[in-house]
Amino acid sequence: MELTNLSYYVDLSDFAHKVLFEGSEYVFDFLKKLTEYVKNNVKSEIHGTVMKGAHVGDNVYIGKGSVIQPGAWVHGPAIIGENCEVRHGAYVGANTLTGDRVVIGHASEVGNSVFLNDARAPHFAFVGHSLLGNKVNLGAGTKLSNLKVTFKEIEINGIKTGLEKIGAIIGDNVSLGCNTVTQPAVFIGKNVFGYPLALIRGFVPSNTIIKVRQTQETAEFDPNR
Repeated sequence: MELTNLSYYVDLSDFAHKVLFEGSEYVFDFLKKLTEYVKNNVKSEIHGTVMKGAHVGDNVYIGKGSVIQPGAWVHGPAIIGENCEVRHGAYVGANTLTGDRVVIGHASEVGNSVFLNDARAPHFAFVGHSLLGNKVNLGAGTKLSNLKVTFKEIEINGIKTGLEKIGAIIGDNVSLGCNTVTQPAVFIGKNVFGYPLALIRGFVPSNTIIKVRQTQETAEFDPNR
């Protein structure tokens, strides 16, 4: 499992906030710095469009060309990049940090997470304490679980993380099928494709397909009985 090599997962060269990841020993260490980073770098400025019926809280930055649609709630503190979409019914919780051309879609909830450029959670997603790489797409209904049912510190291969919440680290160009669920502390490399309805645990290496096999049966019946 790659836990120390962030470049195994993502290319940060075009990300405006790459400094957040500097000095990290493990790929999840940015989560320990995210709250303070957003607090120190957010400017309460709106350069995009907040449509009627949307709510934007204090300490929120909205970049040029970005649109907050009616019914969306951007709680803040949050930094939203340029040409992003926060669609109807989305909830953007505290310490959300995005690059450009990001989509946070209808009825999606996100928080304490980083979206690199062109990452998308377009329909009914939950993204908490996670990193979405460049051009990641989450199929409708994808949930990135971030908390163990025991509420205990997350350990990975004997490493004490110091964190009770870790969602998923998802590499560049990953596309997950509809209604995928990831267990807490999942690490997915680059260029991974997932079938719908997958339950993902642990580490998924780059350049792989996550396959889910089902048995589908049909049986005849008499509608007049």
